[in-house]
Amino acid sequence: MRTLQKLLASLVLIILVAVSATGALAQGEKRLAFVIGNAAYPSGELATPANDAGLIAQTLQAAGFDVVGARDVDQESLRGAYRDFLAKVSAAGPDAVVFVYLAGHGAQFEGENYFLPVDAKIANPADLPIQAVRVSDLTRPLAALPNKVNIVVLDAARPNDFPESDQPLAGGLALVDPDPNMLIAFNAAPGTAAPEGKGPYGAYAQALAEMMRDGGLSLEDVFDRTRLRVNEVTQGAQVPWNASKIDAPFVFFDRAPDAPAPKVSEAESQADRTREIRDFDAHDAYVAALDRDTMRGYEDFLVAYPHDPMAKRVRAIIAARREAITWRQTWMRDTPEAYWSYLERYPHGPHAWDARRRLEHFDAELEPPPSFSIIVYDVPPPPPEEIIYVDRPVLYFDDPDFDFDPPPPVAVIFLPPPPPDFIVLLPPRPPVEVFVLPVPVFVPVPVWVNPPRSIVPPPDNIIFNNIHNTTIINNTVINENNQAGQGGGLTTGQKLTAGAVGLGAAALATKVPPLLQKKAALKQDKQPGLVAPLETPFSKKLATEHALPGANGKTLPLVNGKPLPLAKGKTVPLVNGKTVPLANGKPLPLVNGKPAAADSRLKTLGKQGEIVTGQGAEGQTGKGKFRKLPSVNGVPVTNKPAVQDKLGKNNPTSLSDQNGGKPRRLTRKDLAGETLVPNGQGAGFGNDKGKKFRKLGGEPAGGEVDVQRNFKVNKPNTQVLSRQEKPEFQAQPKFQVQPQEKRLVRQPKPQPQQGNKKPSCGLPGEPPCKQ
Repeated sequence: MRTLQKLLASLVLIILVAVSATGALAQGEKRLAFVIGNAAYPSGELATPANDAGLIAQTLQAAGFDVVGARDVDQESLRGAYRDFLAKVSAAGPDAVVFVYLAGHGAQFEGENYFLPVDAKIANPADLPIQAVRVSDLTRPLAALPNKVNIVVLDAARPNDFPESDQPLAGGLALVDPDPNMLIAFNAAPGTAAPEGKGPYGAYAQALAEMMRDGGLSLEDVFDRTRLRVNEVTQGAQVPWNASKIDAPFVFFDRAPDAPAPKVSEAESQADRTREIRDFDAHDAYVAALDRDTMRGYEDFLVAYPHDPMAKRVRAIIAARREAITWRQTWMRDTPEAYWSYLERYPHGPHAWDARRRLEHFDAELEPPPSFSIIVYDVPPPPPEEIIYVDRPVLYFDDPDFDFDPPPPVAVIFLPPPPPDFIVLLPPRPPVEVFVLPVPVFVPVPVWVNPPRSIVPPPDNIIFNNIHNTTIINNTVINENNQAGQGGGLTTGQKLTAGAVGLGAAALATKVPPLLQKKAALKQDKQPGLVAPLETPFSKKLATEHALPGANGKTLPLVNGKPLPLAKGKTVPLVNGKTVPLANGKPLPLVNGKPAAADSRLKTLGKQGEIVTGQGAEGQTGKGKFRKLPSVNGVPVTNKPAVQDKLGKNNPTSLSDQNGGKPRRLTRKDLAGETLVPNGQGAGFGNDKGKKFRKLGGEPAGGEVDVQRNFKVNKPNTQVLSRQEKPEFQAQPKFQVQPQEKRLVRQPKPQPQQGNKKPSCGLPGEPPCKQ
């Protein structure tokens, strides 16, 4: 009995352990990302931020992040979308990993960093706190949540074109301290600005995406290698920066055990990081100092190689870092003595006017008094040779006044060369939907690199499910890029049919935040010329259209997913910017989405359905000159099958009064030359509903020049309709909307032989019989 109880207890324990393990696995690590790319600023559009945001968003999706993102957002939209994102993060639980990426214009003001929405209007420095979004307003609520990892990337240290002022703002971004469990990264070192790239992607975004895709790299290694790659690519013009207080281990991708061995082992890499700077040669010493990115590392280089060509460049890096640290500690003290202490060190420094603005706030002297309590900083005062680099509002490492030598190439012991397929990236198709990020051409992740198994897969994410697939993602995007090159952005109709694989770039695009989806729908309603956002149902668009003139009260089919616009001040639809020609006051039917009058050799129907030539609809108003075409074999060209009958299969919905919109089947009587038309109407536009019909004068159908033959597009039953012989004529003008099909004339069937019956002879009219 006791044995049985022990067995039952053991079984229950095993079940509980299994259930708890399954529950932990089911929870997993949820990855969430918020990505913004602002480029369309009123002062001038930036070349790369929208594309950069699309590239980072796509890489994050491949790494298992549930990404929402948008481009060119205003302040209200940015704040609202981020508020909704924080609610989503809060519901994700304590193991969530959050990535926030902001690309566009950034600025600093009195110790705070700001991100500029596209509707920001900065007339003077005091406008910045009102017109822009303070970055700390985004990071503080994020740090308050119990997330496992928070990563905030500001790709926003760019040259600003604010109006000139005698109290200029400091350039670049201000040095900040990250909150616990948070990493903060800038595309350029504090107090410096990165040169604006020409595209299609910025150096920082492309390098960051490259390192994120490298399986097994720690978070620290990802951003350290990004700094080395950017400095190499920009020839020293840009030095990214990051600071971290993350203790939990984190990787974007895992590296499979059977992956190719790295060119430098982890042990060798760690050994290089602990070596003294002086133990490297001059070139590797510079790279080692840049890799560590600390004041001590840079100073050790100057001690070891004071006369090396890189010494001047390193001295400028130290000068910018020293000034940024000094200002950070000054702003944290926020006292008159602190601001006087800063002005003692940097009377013309980048933050000199920030200090004076704060002194005005304290109603204190704007210049340091003869005696005051100087605060002690963590860094010593700058030596005289550094002042030249910070005696200005902003520092550019590519400033020609400094005449820096280009940095040496990075040795493989610090950074392996980039993958061959990630050196030159194809530009994405320009998006046409409101707020939607561009969709880059996806570079497949190596087969030995995969997202960690412990994460919760993002819902319905095609990129995450096909990170090694070069067909589903690449073929779709490239196919749509080609289509876009033919006529601008894709329409909804093209998206529904794009790609033989059954996908469109719409399925690959980053999800737009729900708040912005609603705003995009409102913009579409107010501005019909805009393309609807991705989330607008196709059926909803169809339901909002109106009947067009000449459609018998029913809606004509859409052309490339759009209705035909109306001519200004008229009730005549436009196709390709031209008025649809009229006949008897009604527009001609469309052929493959185009008006019948496709060129200067226009043929329309005049009175009584006769074919005439002229200049489109103008000819019917008496302005154009018409000439009646000659008859053929004495038969006027008015008696012909109706154009609507001919075009019924190409445009069935326009035949709303004929057989319920279905083409009428030809009968033997029709094929024998008896064509039915409404009594008292021209053949070209007869309406056969409820009418009496009359028979034409016995002439065979198709025996003369008619509109049917000239509009021979997708003509069915060619062999049957061509059974009658056609008269030949020479001087007949004839135009073609599309190349004519080659007419096939059915050869007469040979008469079957009648047995072995002997031919008659000898009778009148017959040959004489042979003897």
